[in-house]
Amino acid sequence: MLLQFVYSHQDFVRDVHRSSENYPVMAPPPPTSFDVIIREGWADRMDRGLFRYCLGDLETRILPGPHGYVAQLNIKRGIERRKPQEILSIKQEFNPRQFNFNKINPDEVICEMLKGADEDGEWPQPCRVVVLINVSPLEFGHCLFVPYPSHCYPQVLTKTAIRVGIESVLMSSHPGFRVGFNSLGAFASVNHLHLHGYYLDHELKVESSTVKLLVPEKRFYRIKDFPAGFLFYTESEEVEEVARTICQVTDFLVGENVAHNVFLTRGCPPYEHIQNTKDLCLRNGVRVAVWPRKSCFGAKEESAFNVALCELAGHLPFKNKEDYESATEGDVISIVQRYLLPDDEFQMLEQKLSDHLLVS
Repeated sequence: MLLQFVYSHQDFVRDVHRSSENYPVMAPPPPTSFDVIIREGWADRMDRGLFRYCLGDLETRILPGPHGYVAQLNIKRGIERRKPQEILSIKQEFNPRQFNFNKINPDEVICEMLKGADEDGEWPQPCRVVVLINVSPLEFGHCLFVPYPSHCYPQVLTKTAIRVGIESVLMSSHPGFRVGFNSLGAFASVNHLHLHGYYLDHELKVESSTVKLLVPEKRFYRIKDFPAGFLFYTESEEVEEVARTICQVTDFLVGENVAHNVFLTRGCPPYEHIQNTKDLCLRNGVRVAVWPRKSCFGAKEESAFNVALCELAGHLPFKNKEDYESATEGDVISIVQRYLLPDDEFQMLEQKLSDHLLVS
């Protein structure tokens, strides 16, 4: 029988922070019900041999340099993952003849997420999200969130999908639980609406990067640090409003045929200048980074790592040992830069998006 996980705003964890040398913290909070279901369900499927390979403890190193890139050696994913579908357009229609998440082994499903009554007692619009294992995992707990699988939505973000992604991060007490999305043309491998979720026990710079405020009314920011992208921030009370604005941005990018990657993580509030260490360790809310980038349609993949949602955020799953051991921060920046929009195109897009949000 399919396990159902019913949640509400009361399940959001509002007090999370990271430790630092100057700001030690108490013992981390215990796992939430959400964490237990994901972690135990995932481990059970691993024990039952439902993955393409046994993940094990990944060899990990932090590349020297200000970006703090987290490099991990994951050779088996590069070799044994399912061949990505041929993507020809950011607006490509769903094709029922191709692989999709209605064709998986039912044992790969961890649970079905359903949102219950909110704090004022009203029921939201019905939402059914199936959570299943990613059989070619990046890290521990790597799962997929698939809203309304039987509706066969193509890989284009919806407000519901964004909201579920934000709420999933808020329901975890682990500061390293991440959620992400690859659009078509940005290394999405399946054209069936889904988000990735996984645990990474390392801090990423995007959690505390400084920003420039672009549209105050929409809480729309630009990330100052490399790689150039946009940022939103929300705590538990503003999820619906922020999800709506993020969807306006991603809909605009789809309309302009601009591929994009989205990364959701616990992060500190957005600051234009470095704050004190205590403020930088706050993780009460969720940062949502949106990176517009060059489209890749049938392009040859990089030998070291592909540039998708986790690589842009600073998490680098390497495909081979030689590149993993020799890569420097400069090497990583050089690879990532090839997939970003030129500065003039990015600045033009930034202006268009700011104008679009002001009138929407």
